[in-house]
Amino acid sequence: MKNVIVFLFVFFNINAFSQNNICRSSIWDNSELFQKNEIDKYANYDFSGLWNTTESDAVVGVIGDNYQRILIKLTSIKRNEKNKTEYIVHGKSSVKSNIGDFTGTITIVKIQELKKSKFGVDDEYKNAGIKSQGLLTANYKFVENKSQKNTGEFQGKLQTIFYINKHNLVKYNDIESYRDNYFNNAFVGIWKSNNSGKDKICNWGDYRVPNVNCDFDIGAGDLSISQKYLKNGWEVKPKQNWWK
Repeated sequence: MKNVIVFLFVFFNINAFSQNNICRSSIWDNSELFQKNEIDKYANYDFSGLWNTTESDAVVGVIGDNYQRILIKLTSIKRNEKNKTEYIVHGKSSVKSNIGDFTGTITIVKIQELKKSKFGVDDEYKNAGIKSQGLLTANYKFVENKSQKNTGEFQGKLQTIFYINKHNLVKYNDIESYRDNYFNNAFVGIWKSNNSGKDKICNWGDYRVPNVNCDFDIGAGDLSISQKYLKNGWEVKPKQNWWK
């Protein structure tokens, strides 16, 4: 009987996975990375410049099972000098016509170095003096202003790829941005309503939305939302500088 239960559990989980195939669940394959956590090695580096480098119209996100479009803008990021793995964040979110403020933290929990450096098309960066390339994993929690409408909390995990340049500075890693599957700054988590206490999936990232059903983004070289989801805020172009 025990074997039957195990079989049914595996069968239904495989079946569920096949119906809800998830794409862009990781920026780099785990096999490309050393498994050692080098967070202590990078303790004195300031990573705050990584998360608001990208143009705002290239930061794309979803909220809820219907993949309603959400706009996220991190307006201020500063390292906590008393805890150098923690960054104090201020920002804004927008869903439909509702714009809200939030504050919170990004806390680095792991840094893994790339085994074999990537140098771009025709080894463009090979002689640039890059010292290392890595994947940063962090926890984030952003709390919206409760005095505003329809507020809640964002929380989850963040993945960012970076490199250390010849001047020993942290740089946003766009070396392989020419690739069709490139994305960065992958925020994957939930938004929890203050009113109902219910959770909604809420993911966003640079250039592509991470960890979503594969039928959502059907673009090859660029983001292209399938007809199934277009009506959920994707047909309207956001106002320029909507957060100001």
